[in-house]
Amino acid sequence: MGGLPFSISLFFGGFSVKFFTDYTNLVLIAIVLISGGLLLWPTISRRGRGGLSAAEATQLINRRNAAVIDLRPSADFAKGHLPAARHLEFAELQAKVAQLVKNKTNPVLLVCQTGQQSNKAARIVQDAGYAEVHVLEGGVDAWQKAGMPVVKQGVAK
Repeated sequence: MGGLPFSISLFFGGFSVKFFTDYTNLVLIAIVLISGGLLLWPTISRRGRGGLSAAEATQLINRRNAAVIDLRPSADFAKGHLPAARHLEFAELQAKVAQLVKNKTNPVLLVCQTGQQSNKAARIVQDAGYAEVHVLEGGVDAWQKAGMPVVKQGVAK
């Protein structure tokens, strides 16, 4: 009985060496690793960007009562903006960032025309201490292309 663990380790040790030296098994392992990486890629790449699709932004607004901040110029805001969006021009953000939301743990959704300024603004808002800052990927352009409503002079369209 004293030799039993030794013989078991030899059996399994020999099995693992044969398994990893067989070309077919190595190809299958590579396929599994590559396909797993490709499945995880959208999640990994989104985490770096922080952008939300129009559908994800809608869920954030409806389920978590996110504050929507529109950073576009006044004329663009008047032409159409997300429902419940508050207007704050990008140029004024640095000076008024502390007034965005009373509770800095509430989610904040930043919106601009294409998403470019919102990404810049996200850094400013995060540096001001807001815990959860999101950007509408593609901005108002993507929102409208997704068929989501915009408000024009107090009327939803």
